[in-house]
Amino acid sequence: MTIHKEGFKIIPIAFFFLALLDAIIYISLKQFLIFYFLMAASLVLAGLVVYFFRVPNREININENHILSPADGKVVVINKVFEKEYFKDERIQVSIFMSPLNVHQNRAPIGGEISYIKHFPGAFYPAYVEKSSELNERCSTVFKLNNGTEVLSRQIAGTVARRICNYKNPGDLIEQGDEYGFIRFGSRVDLFLPLNAKVAVKLDEKPVGGKTIIATF
Repeated sequence: MTIHKEGFKIIPIAFFFLALLDAIIYISLKQFLIFYFLMAASLVLAGLVVYFFRVPNREININENHILSPADGKVVVINKVFEKEYFKDERIQVSIFMSPLNVHQNRAPIGGEISYIKHFPGAFYPAYVEKSSELNERCSTVFKLNNGTEVLSRQIAGTVARRICNYKNPGDLIEQGDEYGFIRFGSRVDLFLPLNAKVAVKLDEKPVGGKTIIATF
């Protein structure tokens, strides 16, 4: 397990403010028992910040007939919908809610070419509600197999998540299961699959990014 590069931007800042807060509490409080309790709480919080940016080492089993989970979390939507941003036709939507305790690295559900990326500003509704897919800040990425089949993966910001990171550009090539993005602090990822895809997960199932088979072709 390693620490994600996004963590090296946030962790030092979080540690600085926690240390500053501890110093203020130490100077202000006369009851050292309270100080020790608050110090312990700040250490737990610091540990959680580091834990959030963890990147586990995972072996990816590449298979062109599989659509892998782009994220850790819980399946909250499986439905046939009209996808109006890119495909402009009916697709199978599978949505994965990521709590602040989940790994927040996003992985390519299929390998191939990045054929489309677009970022949209928006609101910050809770990521588990359905309207967040179209109203929240989001970034859509389309992955295209060599045979032309495409899958759209949409990163969605939530109430706490305020930063969507996408490290790819249109035309880039990517292997299945490789990292393509990261979302800070609680969020959601929507997959839009071809209608001939056979969904292999159920509602409330907890997929693992780059490991769990979401659907098959």
